Amino acid sequence: MGWRLTLRPYVLIVPALLLTCGILYPFGLGLYYTLFDFSASKPQPDMVGFENYRAVFTQKAFWNSAWVTVLYAVGAALTESVLGVAVALLLHRATLIGRILEKILILPLMIAPVIAAIIWKLMLQPSVGVVNYLLRPFGLGGVQWTDTPTGALLSSIAVDVWVYTPFVAILALAGLRSLPTSPFEAAAVDGAGWWYTFRRLTLPMLWPYVLVAVIFRFMDSLKVFDIIYALTEGGPGDSTVVLQIRAYLEAIRFQRYSFGISYTIVLWAVVYLAAMVLVKHLGKIQRKAAEVTT
Repeated sequence: MGWRLTLRPYVLIVPALLLTCGILYPFGLGLYYTLFDFSASKPQPDMVGFENYRAVFTQKAFWNSAWVTVLYAVGAALTESVLGVAVALLLHRATLIGRILEKILILPLMIAPVIAAIIWKLMLQPSVGVVNYLLRPFGLGGVQWTDTPTGALLSSIAVDVWVYTPFVAILALAGLRSLPTSPFEAAAVDGAGWWYTFRRLTLPMLWPYVLVAVIFRFMDSLKVFDIIYALTEGGPGDSTVVLQIRAYLEAIRFQRYSFGISYTIVLWAVVYLAAMVLVKHLGKIQRKAAEVTT
């Protein structure tokens, strides 16, 4: 029996080791391919070292895509966070309407993002779309939603907000319902108003939950592909070509495999650094929330 107890921890860790290898092997292989000049026109790759990364960072298209990616990620994550918290506060009251809205709220999360983008693409059609039809009485029936650079980017963010705001709202609502009641009872006894209670108690204690949602949404928004590609295909021009779409165009459409993979490695590094900064900030906010609770 002794040898079985000794071996048990090593046997139990085998699935985790296999999973880790399954994750690291493709990643390491992709990283290795970026050191070669490998494309459809050059099936016998040559070792070029870090030349692909130098080419990425000196390409004007890269900086345009990086800027579009940041605008999209910040715009989507901030809007979803504000709207998600607002919806959660409205639903926090245990009313019949609130319980019904909770059930409806999760519907966008049950639709694949690419399907949601196609639905919105039809709704935003200038001539036959329902959005312009509803705006026509107000004299706004001719808006070209995705035909201008600004309109295409804002429309893409709007679809992202429509799909993922319920996720933030559900997370914030769970946080609201888990907050201790004693600080709010004490504030009510002292005659504190709604705004003071929200600013001094609710928001500081809710911040850890909101920041978790922000981290998830910011990371996802940096890696967005499906919503933008289904809605605008990166256009007009390259106004909505985020880094993920740029990597797809280079690797798949232009068949410059090593160059395209280099884009994804750069994007991975950006997402990893952003995650590290946000997670570190999350720890500080959790400690402040604990101080408010005590």
